[in-house]
Amino acid sequence: MNININMKIFKNFLKRGIYVCLVIFTSLTLVASNGNFHHAAGNKDLKTDENCLIEGASQNLTSQKRPCIVNPTPSLTPTPTLNFALPQKERFLAFITTRLPIIPNPGSFEYIMLRQYGAPFITLNSEIKLPPKVFFPNPQETRNYQTSLVMGKVNSGNNCFLQKAAADAFNIADKQINIPLKSGYGSGDCTRTYETNLRFWRKYASNNTLERVKQGRETAILNVVAPPGTSQHLWGLAIDLRVSTAAQRKALNQNGWFQTVETDTPHWTYLGVPEEKLPDFGFNKKIVRGITYWLTPL
Repeated sequence: MNININMKIFKNFLKRGIYVCLVIFTSLTLVASNGNFHHAAGNKDLKTDENCLIEGASQNLTSQKRPCIVNPTPSLTPTPTLNFALPQKERFLAFITTRLPIIPNPGSFEYIMLRQYGAPFITLNSEIKLPPKVFFPNPQETRNYQTSLVMGKVNSGNNCFLQKAAADAFNIADKQINIPLKSGYGSGDCTRTYETNLRFWRKYASNNTLERVKQGRETAILNVVAPPGTSQHLWGLAIDLRVSTAAQRKALNQNGWFQTVETDTPHWTYLGVPEEKLPDFGFNKKIVRGITYWLTPL
């Protein structure tokens, strides 16, 4: 008799235990599916707060506040494949078609800018957020893009920020061998505001120069300074450095950094692709005074 009672109690206890487990499992599943279940790791790095500085905002440009960092929006764009049956130019354009919403018409100002500064569009690093266009016509559009980026601090200099993946790659190279910034500071060597881009342009060029560039009559200036709204520095994917040794170049190349603007020796671009793969994307290797540049095939 006691044995039957004990078995009955045990079965009831077992049923309740199973029921409780099912309730807990269902609740966790619903929470996760609603997007309310977050990993704690890494959240601090992506947190925004009142101590950050929105790029180009009306605050003092000498502020020590860091650029704002926001959570990235996952990209649903599939990684395109290379079509080796195509010539270099067509292969490059075919690859970046899914990265750039509108491919500019040949001969247009935007196409000239894509040819000159469009190398980053081949990046394979999914953490990089590419710009939706090669030319930002005003400060507001530039700020809208920049405030959507996940930024990271470069260990060299005092105020050098890049897209986090690019900054991390540079810091690895810099740890291998010291690679100083061109100016030694950072705000002008790294990610720039639209206003800074414009200031650099006015230092070397004029409105008449810009008109000649738009008409395709002037190209040499593009190896010195980028027209307003077109610099890779606006994208957080370029850095100006003082590189003087083969060891420094090797460390940068091994971490996805290359020189992509002919004769602009301080300028380095983050591509996030191994050097031996660059010809696959159609890039042309050009050596000028002992320096290797990887140029778009446009």
